[in-house]
Amino acid sequence: MTRFIRPVIHALSVALLAFSGPSHAQGVSEKEWPFTVAAKATFKQPWAMTFLPDGTLLVTEKHGALKHLDLDTGRSSAITGLPAIAYGGQGGLGDVILHPAFTENGWIYISYAEASQDGATRGAAVARAKLELEKEGSGRLSHLQVIWRQTPKVSGQGHYGHRLAFGPDGKLWISSGERQQFTPAQDMNSNLGKIIRINEDGSLPADNPFADQGGIAAQIWSLGHRNPLGIAFDKEGRLWEHEMGPKGGDEFNLIERGANYGYPNVSDGDHYSGRPIPDHSTNPEYIPPKISWTPVISPAGLIIYEADRFAQWKGNALMGGLSARSLIRLVLEGDQAREVERYQMDARIREVEQGPDGSLWVLEDGSDGRLLELQPK
Repeated sequence: MTRFIRPVIHALSVALLAFSGPSHAQGVSEKEWPFTVAAKATFKQPWAMTFLPDGTLLVTEKHGALKHLDLDTGRSSAITGLPAIAYGGQGGLGDVILHPAFTENGWIYISYAEASQDGATRGAAVARAKLELEKEGSGRLSHLQVIWRQTPKVSGQGHYGHRLAFGPDGKLWISSGERQQFTPAQDMNSNLGKIIRINEDGSLPADNPFADQGGIAAQIWSLGHRNPLGIAFDKEGRLWEHEMGPKGGDEFNLIERGANYGYPNVSDGDHYSGRPIPDHSTNPEYIPPKISWTPVISPAGLIIYEADRFAQWKGNALMGGLSARSLIRLVLEGDQAREVERYQMDARIREVEQGPDGSLWVLEDGSDGRLLELQPK
């Protein structure tokens, strides 16, 4: 497809969507929202959150702080014992999730940017640690173990990815950005630009698709990714992922074993320099996205909603939009997906989480990012 034709087709598609259903370009206004919004707390550059079994919340702040929030009292307490965090650009403290057997073993998992010994290069790392909470809400991490690192570390402060999820198979899945280096996404001797699958302790599963190659390749589940900032499993056990495209071409993908998603050889966007990238349609060797967004939405955070509080959304994907300043809802239909609603939030949305009672929780991006609770009207 030529660079002339693509903008025309995109414009026609937007017009058709506006005629046939909700306008993705304009979104749903506040008075049409099917939910109420209540601000519960404010954080400094929040990046991720996860609920503990007692209903309290862990929240990461990118500059290098882990907070424990009691939603009943509003008290926010610091968790100490974090590793050294390389803060700057897109880097800092990233994701936080619980081990599936957290109530028995107390393990939590964090991702973060770390510097090399001389400080010249950086890369994402994943560590696990025991969470030890005090009665007043503060706490510390103990027995911290680094179980995975991006290889190689490179200069620059962008495209770490480092979203985490445990799959129904009990394995730990990691999204690894290509660190704005482009070609490592296709290099099997690098784990940049990949979806990674490891055991809970960092060892490598024998049934990974490239396990027989050994080395770095044995970590890799899929390749050809740019900056994946959301991964989530649906109730069928399928892994969905979204990633930021270059200048255009943000993607929503269904991740397949051993598949190549094409970056930087193909994309529905172009390089920021203006240099064109061939479209996905030009090379069937690569897996095309289920949804591609141009203009971009800058996706961040992802869940597959599976509660009854928003009954009409059960099985839908919900994600934040940074540049779109929206909460975005997608319908998953078999192995396909489509955007159905875009709720304009007037803020960059960094993270989305499902609460224990089925409510929705959203983190705004920025120095005064609010924690919002969404309840159905």
